[in-house]
Amino acid sequence: MMLDWRLSAALAALLAAGSVAAHHSFNMFALDVDETYSGVVERYDWRNPHVHIIMRIDAGEGVDPGHVGRWDIEGGSTVIMGRQGWNRATYRPGDPITVVGHPLRNGEKGMSLFYAIKEDGTRLYHDIARPDDDPAE
Repeated sequence: MMLDWRLSAALAALLAAGSVAAHHSFNMFALDVDETYSGVVERYDWRNPHVHIIMRIDAGEGVDPGHVGRWDIEGGSTVIMGRQGWNRATYRPGDPITVVGHPLRNGEKGMSLFYAIKEDGTRLYHDIARPDDDPAE
């Protein structure tokens, strides 16, 4: 039996809506705010749908007490980040790390990665977005 074109269109729309809903929005992050944090990598999860860097910020001189603790830094997909020079060995537990990103709006310790700064000063962006006034470019 051949499907009516209306039924086919409805099924296609339903399938498309399901795949869109499966990917989360970045509305939970304050995308208009850039914050910089330095700490130590606890875990580097090179996997899809998003790479995650779990970093620890310890108390110390000049460290805001509100920043102390474990942070979840969310990057892009492995394919997108791989095109920017990242790979599964970019960071290891214990490595120092500085990240610039957009914090969670709810105040929890998490952010959407904009870029990471390696010890040698190299910036690793998580995607192709770059600030227009970036002096490193």
